Amino acid sequence: MKAKNCLIFGGSGQIGSFLIRKLTKNNLRVTVVTRNIHQKGLKIKTQANAGFIDIVESAIYDEKKIEKLFSKADYCINLVGILYESKKGNSFKNIHTIFPTLLAKLCKKYNIKHFVHLSALGINNATDSLYAISKLDGEKNILNIFPKTTILRPSVVFSNSDNFSTQFMTLLNRLPIFPLYYSGNTKFMPIHCSDLTNIILNVIQNETKSQIIECVGPEVLSFKEILEILLNLIEKKRFLIPLPLFAANLTAKFFQLFPNPLLTQDQLRLLKYDNITSGKYKTNSEIGLPSKLFFKNEVKKYSYMWKEGGQFSTEKYNEKS
Repeated sequence: MKAKNCLIFGGSGQIGSFLIRKLTKNNLRVTVVTRNIHQKGLKIKTQANAGFIDIVESAIYDEKKIEKLFSKADYCINLVGILYESKKGNSFKNIHTIFPTLLAKLCKKYNIKHFVHLSALGINNATDSLYAISKLDGEKNILNIFPKTTILRPSVVFSNSDNFSTQFMTLLNRLPIFPLYYSGNTKFMPIHCSDLTNIILNVIQNETKSQIIECVGPEVLSFKEILEILLNLIEKKRFLIPLPLFAANLTAKFFQLFPNPLLTQDQLRLLKYDNITSGKYKTNSEIGLPSKLFFKNEVKKYSYMWKEGGQFSTEKYNEKS
């Protein structure tokens, strides 16, 4: 029996790496589109079972080149997303609205079996965020054009190759004081990348009919609680200081001047809103795929790199008498 082919956009990142391994291990072929095959091709190829992957170099706006790929695809998966805008044309509107709309049109034209689109949790209420608006507009366009779509809305995604837990451990390791925006009360339901990619695999295999699924981890943690867990794991003591809103805005303005900003004004606006289930849509638990991996337990497996001694650090155990 010929293996079904999954066309993946955004496959070189954290989620893509996990997903490629799972899809190919389950006898699904993948075609991964990347902007720079020389820079990312080897990394992508080593994630897959041999003979189950093709890598194609293309800009996401090269419509003619992308369209050719749809003629051989059974499923389309879009993982492309940005957290901040840049001057290189990577605007929220281009990435989160225009590009997914193009994919939906091509899915319809080539009668793709199923389109899986990765969006974000907590965007319904964040009407003052350009990020959230662009995500919602993209979702609306996709569902209007191609109803055979499942939109996944994950909370913050973590793993040993993320830009979340690893970045915060780096900062907490270096800074004696760390700011708490909105007093650190914003709630999250962190989901491990392995749990999220299990959901994507299941959606593909079963052609899940739910159009929007909120994907969350097994626990609710405030931003302050997340920082306290990370400090405990790397065995550091730091002052976590609530920052007044005017000061937070000033720091965001400053940070967004850098090429890879730690915080932007748009992200600061997003932090006003909890990143937890809304009650309006089905969750991964409700479709029979509850997350199993807890934040502290999983981060502990790679947090040693931020301890004194790094990879040579040792755990201290109290011997039971």
